[in-house]
Amino acid sequence: MATKFNFNGEILDQLNISIMDHGFLFGDSVYEVVSTLDNKPCFLDKHLDRLDTSAKAISLKIPRDREWFREQLNNTLTVADNKESYIRIIVTRGVGELNIDPSSCDHPNVIMIVMGATEYSKSCYENGIGVALVSIKRNSRDSLNPNIKTGNYLNNVLAIMEADKLGAQDAIMVNPWGFLTEGTTSNLFFVCEGHILTPSMDCGILSGITREMVIQLSKENGFHIEEGMWPGEELLKADEIFLTGTLKKVMPVSHLDGRPVGSGKPGPITQKLMRLYDDLLKKKA
Repeated sequence: MATKFNFNGEILDQLNISIMDHGFLFGDSVYEVVSTLDNKPCFLDKHLDRLDTSAKAISLKIPRDREWFREQLNNTLTVADNKESYIRIIVTRGVGELNIDPSSCDHPNVIMIVMGATEYSKSCYENGIGVALVSIKRNSRDSLNPNIKTGNYLNNVLAIMEADKLGAQDAIMVNPWGFLTEGTTSNLFFVCEGHILTPSMDCGILSGITREMVIQLSKENGFHIEEGMWPGEELLKADEIFLTGTLKKVMPVSHLDGRPVGSGKPGPITQKLMRLYDDLLKKKA
């Protein structure tokens, strides 16, 4: 599997960038992660829409248009020539003075990383993963809005470190007011008495593209689904839990804080949505 870097339109085997880039110094950047099917990007327009929204939210001007991104990404995928690829698109504030004021950064940098995809193991989908409800709180929307997909991920890093110490594979965070939000790189869904529940945007979450697709699939297939606000302890009552994300897709959760969720195996609603989402990806390809 090959890894290629595209730096402002130049495809490279290795990439060195200035340590004076504010994306490196301060996490002053926005990014997207895109998966492929048949080595073609999935939901690319939605990812580029969100990249643009994130950039506008931090007053970062993206220096290239949509067609340029498409062309450069296709070129990089062709050169890498992987069976399936992991794609990360990053726009940094660019090189500037050694202070947090972004006004000295005149030229944002666009970086695309294309590498061979590493999928979650089959056992994760067959048996589910373990998660922990951690003490680290999700950023408040009034400080650094989680719906802005920036390179500043220390909040999530601390949460996954705590989960790892607890023997879990991912962390679930609540917001400063104790309401459920999301995982470290994925959105949260849980099932109670046949109803699918997921934290609303008001809780302070990323508007996940897979989340959007799963909500749509749920409605189209007759499931009762509700977006709302629930305290962390409500998750302990769940019959099923699953996470959604670009790389995880629909990932069943079998254990919460070391205790089985429901039967301790992926539940019927989770399994149905896993199949529906896989079918959707195949249709899009």
